[in-house]
Amino acid sequence: MSLPSSRPPVGTILLLGIALAITGNFAFAAMQGDHGLLRRVQIQADIAALESRKAELQAELARLSNLTTGLSDTALDLDLLDERARLVLGYLRADEVVIH
Repeated sequence: MSLPSSRPPVGTILLLGIALAITGNFAFAAMQGDHGLLRRVQIQADIAALESRKAELQAELARLSNLTTGLSDTALDLDLLDERARLVLGYLRADEVVIH
């Protein structure tokens, strides 16, 4: 009669090795994959940077809108424009007389 072997069967070792390989593959993909945890952290950092840039651009847009509001036809005061043109450029209308 033979004594029982203390070595586990080859099939059990092979099955355990395959299970560990599959588990390792899933763990690696969960950390490093396209939708992994590290990619999520990178996307959140990108979102924060882009939101900051968006706020800067909105402030610049508001500043430029404020500057250009005076150039629109609805906001342009023609009397004020006429007065400034006369004062700064020395313009006169044809029907005006200059008295020194």
